[in-house]
Amino acid sequence: MVATSTLKGKSGECISDVSERRYHDTACIDKELDFWDHCLAESHLNVDLNEDRTCQQLAKMFENCLSRAKKTALNCSSVLVPEKLTLRIARDVVRLASSEPCGLRGCILYVNLECEKGCKRLERIVYDSSVVPTFELTLVFKQDGSAWPSLREFLFMGTCFAPGFKHVLKLSPGFRLVKKKLYSPASAGTVVEEC
Repeated sequence: MVATSTLKGKSGECISDVSERRYHDTACIDKELDFWDHCLAESHLNVDLNEDRTCQQLAKMFENCLSRAKKTALNCSSVLVPEKLTLRIARDVVRLASSEPCGLRGCILYVNLECEKGCKRLERIVYDSSVVPTFELTLVFKQDGSAWPSLREFLFMGTCFAPGFKHVLKLSPGFRLVKKKLYSPASAGTVVEEC
């Protein structure tokens, strides 16, 4: 509120001038606060965009790994991946990497598939080979045990494909991530997350 009176105060200044100056100072402070709020919001948005981009890249890396492993380590013609599974894994990987000195750049990622007889190594991914690794992550995909083989698989079993060849491998929405810090004692630096 701006005073319109021109009464003189004890200091000799007009009250209206003092009130207007206070209003002007408050308005300047409000504008400056709005500016900094806007800057902080923009920087937060940039961080979110970078994190989303990194998650998308990681998810694509996981999908490419599964694609390469189809005919070699997995012995199947196709892999069925639950919707957004690779993106969920990527977000967890980014979260686990956030507390590391070099972040995701210092990560070696081992990708495995849990089988009846243990784990089968699919691939080793180094996110940035120019950085000395500070931690390892082991990702373990799980097979969907509830999936029944299709009639087509029964018909083709033993005829067209080599023994042990599965036509379709279906992954479970669950997975396991094991984090091992390379710069601390083994017992203190291991984190296991079951998702």
